[in-house]
Amino acid sequence: MRPLVHALVLALAAGLLVGAPAGASYDDSSRAPAPRAPRTWHVGPDRDLEAPSAAAAVAGDGDTVLIDPGTYSGDVATWTQDDLTLRGDGGRAHLRADGNDAQGKAIWVIAGDRTTVDRIELSGAAVPDRNGAGIRAEGTDLTVTRSWFHHNEMGILTGADPESDIVVSRSRFFRNGFGDGYSHNLYVGAVRSLTVTGSWLSRADTGHEIKSRAARNTIVGNRISDGDATASYSIDLPDGGLSLVAGNVVVQGPRSDNPALVSYGAEGLTNPGHTLWVVHNTFVNQRSSGTFVSLAAGARAHLRNNLFVGPGDLTSAFTSATVELRANRRVGPDSFVDPDREDYRLLASSPAVDRGGPVPRRWRPRWEYAAPADRVRRPTVGRPDLGAHELR
Repeated sequence: MRPLVHALVLALAAGLLVGAPAGASYDDSSRAPAPRAPRTWHVGPDRDLEAPSAAAAVAGDGDTVLIDPGTYSGDVATWTQDDLTLRGDGGRAHLRADGNDAQGKAIWVIAGDRTTVDRIELSGAAVPDRNGAGIRAEGTDLTVTRSWFHHNEMGILTGADPESDIVVSRSRFFRNGFGDGYSHNLYVGAVRSLTVTGSWLSRADTGHEIKSRAARNTIVGNRISDGDATASYSIDLPDGGLSLVAGNVVVQGPRSDNPALVSYGAEGLTNPGHTLWVVHNTFVNQRSSGTFVSLAAGARAHLRNNLFVGPGDLTSAFTSATVELRANRRVGPDSFVDPDREDYRLLASSPAVDRGGPVPRRWRPRWEYAAPADRVRRPTVGRPDLGAHELR
């Protein structure tokens, strides 16, 4: 073999030349990398990852972070991953701010999309802007289940995202708020939809129990009560929107800063939908006066099969709102199992039993509240009962 040919053969064998015949390629750079398989990360004092913030630094899209029960003092984090699940493993994991915050905003800033938070407790968030949140949601879509938010300046605070759906179920919010009237237990910005079910929201400090600017609101089967706090509206839907308030027990406390329990469109009906359905709720006003449902001019409201306890107007007067009232009834506290403990299940002797009228299927409550933070299917047996609970 001639020396030049021999050298070429050796070079090819050693991989030093990358030439290839026409029509063939050995370059893999155009191929997409193999998808990364989701991983599960375990967090706890006796784990390699001792705190949730350590997991936030290493987790990837689609991962699950399982956090051992216990208190994680001063541990805050920003989560940028998409399709992330953050879950207390075997019980609630308590994230207590203790003077720390992520980005000057919250205990957890969730910037990724489609995040699920389950069985997490967040407390003590405070920032210079006076809106420190347990969770500041900045990504698209957030689902929160079986979680607690308390003694923060905001429980959950979301930004404006017309593609985002916020879902809260079987959770508790209590004693959140700075006390200035601008911070709330739950404050949802201009998103596509908000759904709250099976949850207990109580004792907001001067702010609202629920405030939502969502284009669609579904608030079904909850307990919303002020207790001894100075909360303002129980439910505030300031921009209107196509909304269903159904199957809730709503108790306005004697120290409430605002006489209305439900407020609709108070800042202008800027959302496309101007229709509110208020169905099968039990409303209790412990103030000396008030309005159960306050409506902006131009709103269209349907109030059916609700119970009203205590003084106050059913709806606000002197507006051009269109209001349909059917099968609503005022009753006394003796209609319920234990109103002193906010147990507003019906007694068999209650005049609310079998007194309900028809409601279009779309607007019927599928759930009713179960203490302390859960939901059960509302049964359908004959003619429906009035109020938030069907007699069993």
